[in-house]
Amino acid sequence: MGHPGFCQMTFDSFLTILLSAPLMLPLIGSLITGALIGGEREVHGKPAGLRTHTLVCFGSALMMLIAAHQASWDTALMSDTQIVSDMSRMPHAILTGIGFLCAGVIFREGLSVQGLTTAASLWVTASLGIVYGAGMLELAIIGTLIVLAVLVALRVMQIVLPVHIGLRISVTAKPGFRCADLTRQLAAHRLTAGHVALSRTSDEVTLTTTVNQPVRGLDLDALSATLQENPLVQKVSLDPAE
Repeated sequence: MGHPGFCQMTFDSFLTILLSAPLMLPLIGSLITGALIGGEREVHGKPAGLRTHTLVCFGSALMMLIAAHQASWDTALMSDTQIVSDMSRMPHAILTGIGFLCAGVIFREGLSVQGLTTAASLWVTASLGIVYGAGMLELAIIGTLIVLAVLVALRVMQIVLPVHIGLRISVTAKPGFRCADLTRQLAAHRLTAGHVALSRTSDEVTLTTTVNQPVRGLDLDALSATLQENPLVQKVSLDPAE
């Protein structure tokens, strides 16, 4: 049976640590920050949402607190042992690990690459968790407000501004299909061809060009059908331009 005084002392020590502002304020702040950023992603149905961002921010803050309080670790050292630590290693390790998580939410869909903003929000959420763990609460709060402003306020600008997407168009046809035929068919969809590359064999000719202009609402099926209206056309390829 344990000693009641020892149990009481242990419980009091636990409460002291639990209510310690240098430890609890960064953890609570990281939870709130992760929830706010993750909530914005969750509302828009992104692959990494509320729980992911909250855990990323909290975990980053937790690891930084562990690194910052190495003196409290339960270790047995030889006498006259000197410990030299580099605090910059922990942020580097955290952000390297977050990089793998960010890569998992990026994918290509149609003419665009999806998930880049969510990956960036995960990365900056981890960064804010590091700032919380380092004890710079004011900087972390300012950073949180700026990130939310970028995600929420600038979304309006993204809707208003025209979208420019590079579209690589390749048409393989029988001999007799000319560059003028391609530019005329593109003009029917209000697209202007750039420089046209031509490759010719005895059996077929391949024309390749790239258009880079506002293409919001562009119907790729209709564009492909227009390009194939010419009986000489054998194959049409529409790909996002690198």
